[in-house]
Amino acid sequence: MDKFSGIKVELREVARKLSQVALSSVRPARLVEENVRRDGNTLTVGGQKFNLSDFEKINLISLGKAGVPLAEALLPLIEDRLESAVITGSQDYRQQGRLFYFPAAHPLPDDWSLKAGQKAYELALSLTERDLLLVLISGGGSAHLCLPEEGLSLEDKRQLTGLLLKAGADIKELNTVRKHLSRIKGGRLARAAWPARVVNLVVSDVIGNDLESIASGPTWYDSTTYAQAVAVLEKYSLWPSCPESIRRVLEEGRAGLREETVKKGDRVLEKVRSVIIGDNLRALYAAKEAARQFGLETIILTSEDQGEAREAARNYLVRLQEFSRKVREQKRAFCLLAGGELTVTVKGRGQGGRNTEFVLASLVEILGRKQDFEGFDWLVMSLATDGRDGPTDSAGAWIGPESLERVRRLNLSPLSYLENNDSYRFFEEAGGLLKTGPTGTNVMDLRLFLLAPLPE
Repeated sequence: MDKFSGIKVELREVARKLSQVALSSVRPARLVEENVRRDGNTLTVGGQKFNLSDFEKINLISLGKAGVPLAEALLPLIEDRLESAVITGSQDYRQQGRLFYFPAAHPLPDDWSLKAGQKAYELALSLTERDLLLVLISGGGSAHLCLPEEGLSLEDKRQLTGLLLKAGADIKELNTVRKHLSRIKGGRLARAAWPARVVNLVVSDVIGNDLESIASGPTWYDSTTYAQAVAVLEKYSLWPSCPESIRRVLEEGRAGLREETVKKGDRVLEKVRSVIIGDNLRALYAAKEAARQFGLETIILTSEDQGEAREAARNYLVRLQEFSRKVREQKRAFCLLAGGELTVTVKGRGQGGRNTEFVLASLVEILGRKQDFEGFDWLVMSLATDGRDGPTDSAGAWIGPESLERVRRLNLSPLSYLENNDSYRFFEEAGGLLKTGPTGTNVMDLRLFLLAPLPE
């Protein structure tokens, strides 16, 4: 394809290529290949060498939206020594010899999540100091492995998780609560596995690659407390309405009647090592390099987007206006990249996710300042790297100048759809939905802004 040199290039094709390159850079097989190597009895993980002859058994737990492809990439390196494996994210339940595959649920756990959690917990409890446990962790793992605290039911956790999501709680707040209602989150899976050696390979889907938050940190320490979990529920006015059993567990924990999650400095962690093998910034850098090959001036704005999708859209459109002046002055095209994970406080009855809401909010902003984009070709795209934007079958959406024409021709009111949190149905009507299907990876969301001068 021609580079930007005064020639009009199809921005949708550029955006498609950049998103493909970004997703390819965080494919599980590629991440495992780059970070794990086997040479005889020596297994090298993230630069650290392990002599497999030092271990009686090797076991594997792979959880999250990349659970199956991560496991399948690693298994050829260890299958001759593998005792058993629990793997989540499959289409259905199956057992292949020592391998147990469990279907995945997200964002709410289901009966299979409970069975997978029980199996993983039993595996961990069976280990000794002569064993090695490899844990492959990716986003979505919080829902894939579920084992409620004594006194709680699966439905209790489902109900509360749904309430927190609808209230707009961010991932840290959500995990603060979930970890204190679980027997495996917040380091408790590592506690169950102690004194075995635990090695985590992690594909990060959280801001700052916080190991406490990824899949609710089943094999890492937790700096939050029962009291903080109660405070989250009070912040969103959910404490009075949440199940009585949950209030009882959290109150007992706050009173010191239940054991806290694993804390920094715990002896359990002396035998745990974690390696981040993939994250949002890696995907952004891959997209940046691809954009440069198109001749685009490219800037990564952040890999730590957070906050309300609508407010983020407003702020980004201000940035885009600033860059429009540079495009006009320099007569060259720009690409702005960003990543992270936004939230949506649901007040309407519509259907959508954080990415489609962000793009729809961007469209509303652009409609209010159309004159600022005259003389340019432009595109705004936002997509979930796992291929699923909230409770929908889309990964996100895109808009460009043709979107404005469709709004006019179809007599649509983007603001009305936005106020009803109905971004998915808006893009069904106007066009622009991105449907990738499950990607097998998860490093939060990617946002892409393209701005190019129209040929004179």
